[in-house]
Amino acid sequence: MLHRVIYASEAVGATGASTLSIAQILGVSDRNNRRDRVSGCLMFHQGHILQALEGDRTDLDRLMRRIIADPRHTGLRVLSDMPIPERRLQEPIALTGDPAVLLERIGLTCISRLSANEAEVLLDIREAA
Repeated sequence: MLHRVIYASEAVGATGASTLSIAQILGVSDRNNRRDRVSGCLMFHQGHILQALEGDRTDLDRLMRRIIADPRHTGLRVLSDMPIPERRLQEPIALTGDPAVLLERIGLTCISRLSANEAEVLLDIREAA
């Protein structure tokens, strides 16, 4: 059975603040997610991270343990963790375009205030874009 996990966290240091940092994260994530049959999308905005991940429960649990231990994150909050009938995310990892525009569409200015329902709405908006 497939599951989706959506989490938000605060970025530590320069994580997500530079093109190089983002490229490194995407490169490693792409390799690992292909190996583990995980798909996902990632958003960086004003020092915060939002990520949606889909895959088998065991693979997501293993990935979440690595993410929780990753020193580039702090204050990680799991917003949503649920079984899903099928994947909505097809790529091993994708960077979400213009986070400010997506957040504005749901009336927020920062990922830190995001609820589980709003995170799911962001996923819908991202797919429609």
